[in-house]
Amino acid sequence: MFEHISLMTLDSLQKCVFSFDSNCQEKPSEYISAVLELSALVTKRNQQITLHMDSLYHLIPDGWRFRRACRLVHDFTDSVIQERRRTLPDQGLDDLLKAKAKVKTLDFIDVLLLAKDEDGKELSDEDIRAEADTFMFAGHDTTASGLAWVLYNLARHPEHQERCRQEVRELLRDREPKEIEWDDLAQLPFLTMCIKESLRLHPPVTVISRRCTQDIVLPDGRVIPKGVICLISIFGTHHSPSVWPDPEVYDPFRFDPENTKETSPLAFIPFSAGPRNCIGQTFAMTEMKVVLALTLLSFRVLPAGEEPRRKPELILRAEGGLWLRVEPLSAGPQ
Repeated sequence: MFEHISLMTLDSLQKCVFSFDSNCQEKPSEYISAVLELSALVTKRNQQITLHMDSLYHLIPDGWRFRRACRLVHDFTDSVIQERRRTLPDQGLDDLLKAKAKVKTLDFIDVLLLAKDEDGKELSDEDIRAEADTFMFAGHDTTASGLAWVLYNLARHPEHQERCRQEVRELLRDREPKEIEWDDLAQLPFLTMCIKESLRLHPPVTVISRRCTQDIVLPDGRVIPKGVICLISIFGTHHSPSVWPDPEVYDPFRFDPENTKETSPLAFIPFSAGPRNCIGQTFAMTEMKVVLALTLLSFRVLPAGEEPRRKPELILRAEGGLWLRVEPLSAGPQ
């Protein structure tokens, strides 16, 4: 599931970030290959402390490949930004972007071109490239992991899968599936609960680091000094029995609004929390809802093979891949 879904999320991001049709699910893409290679190289480097020094890393073949892939990715983003600026008509950037916004055709590059700070200063091309690249890298593998694991959990719980399917069918009963709209997504409460419970059980990002901006006094009186960098285990928080009873059980009803009234907002942190939380969490949740809804309308997902062992890398994967069986549903009424 990971390979297929990762290509789909990359395809979607290229459309939403750059308004570019990569069609990478049907044919090879040099840019997509570079993104995938960079992700693999970062994972490998992260696991070998001797490669953390740039001066050493750039002398070995992996370092050469890393720099070459970086250049390719940066050149692609730069060319999109420069082409967008070059082809602006005489009415000016602001007028063009506002006109595009009215017909909902703004992409991420447009939003960044339109952005200004409190002094009215625009982002530089380098700033825009950094933001776009962050969205591409942070947004494809994490969302792919979230989708793969929620499909796995629904495959293991057919009663929840069928309830999600019926919820989507009821919502779109008089329309074509491709007509799903933004406002529809708020009307899929059970499907949303299933996604959240999967993100609790299988968080795509298992650990984050934060620097303390002040002394932190722990319940036992010990103090974490200001300036110390702490590792925060998202996986550990989500699997702590003191936070979540029976933490290994997949139970979407944990996220029924009636059951979350007394839950701490920091008990569920798949996108981190606070001012440095995930910039793309709304985008990711939206994409997961749409993909899951349209998938369940057309297919039944079933378990395949042995239960996978969780494998935390940059994202949470499965040893040997995550294998599922997918059956097309009949075209007639269900």
